[in-house]
Formats: sequence, C-alpha cells, structure tokens
Amino acid sequence: MTMLKRCLIVVDYQRDFVDGSLGFPKALELEKPIADKIREYRSRGDVILFTFDTHGPDYLHTQEGTHLPVEHCLKGTPGHELYGEVAALYQTGDPCFYKPAFGSSQLFDFLREKAFHSIELAGVVSNICVLSNAVLAKTALPEVPVIVDAGCTASNDPVLHKAALDVMEGLQIQITGRE
Repeated sequence: MTMLKRCLIVVDYQRDFVDGSLGFPKALELEKPIADKIREYRSRGDVILFTFDTHGPDYLHTQEGTHLPVEHCLKGTPGHELYGEVAALYQTGDPCFYKPAFGSSQLFDFLREKAFHSIELAGVVSNICVLSNAVLAKTALPEVPVIVDAGCTASNDPVLHKAALDVMEGLQIQITGRE
C-alpha cells in the first residue's frame, strides 16, 4: 500500500521580506519555526516546495508595482534569495515556483497532478502570498486538508494577519498554532 506524503509549501521566505526592502521584525522571528518545520517534513521523507516572489527590472511599471512602489525580490539580486537557515535547508531537487504575482498558477497545476495526505503552508506575507497560495492549494485539491501554521507565518500588519487567518479558516483551511 502506497503511503501518501505530506506537502510543505514554504512561501516567499526571501531576504527582501525578512531583512531587505520589505523586511519586518515578525518575519525574522519565523526563521527557526520554519526551519524546524522543514526538518520535520524532511525527517518523514515528505515533499517540500518553495515559492519565490520574482520580479524584473520593470517591477515599478507593473500593476503590483504601482500599488506597492518598493522594488523587491528582483531576479538575480541577493533580496531574491531564500533567507538564513531556510536557505541552508533547501535541497537540489526541491520543487521551486518563481511567481510574478501573489499566487502561483504553476503551483496550482503541480498540485492538481499530485496526491498528498495534506498540504501545509508556512512563510510570508500571511495576508498576501500565503493567503493566495493557500486558496490555490485548496482549489487544486479540495478534498485534501490544507493547513496554515499561524506560528510559521506573519505580516507586517497584525490586523491584516489576523484577518487573513480568519478568512482562510472561513475557507476551510485549517489554522494551527494560533495564539
């Protein structure tokens, strides 16, 4: 009998969101919990995926750039790289999704073709990219539990963070680790 694997999606834990142009203190606090989560999944032989917010030199002229005029996660720059211990835990062969928008259509397509026991998300920013990709995961595999560990995600805005967790919970995404 084939045992279904669990899937961990590490969302945008990149330098620019931790200590770069859009960094915030709560993102820095996530390094250890996310690294611990990656080690837990690796110890079971589960699947770990990474998303990368990815922009080009024209970022400020995109729709997102006109609403958030702060250059970040430009492909080929240090800010685009994974941060700290999470970067050290990345392994060649881990699926990566480079996304120019909040959600990843490639991630959605990848998940639709898989059978997982569960899908868990960790990373930043809870009310933007974590929320977007959690909804895509739930849409791709509606019968698979989708989980967000509140201790492994954050936003620079605590009010929007709480609201994002509430919205995800309303969409039948399981929220764990909530204070």
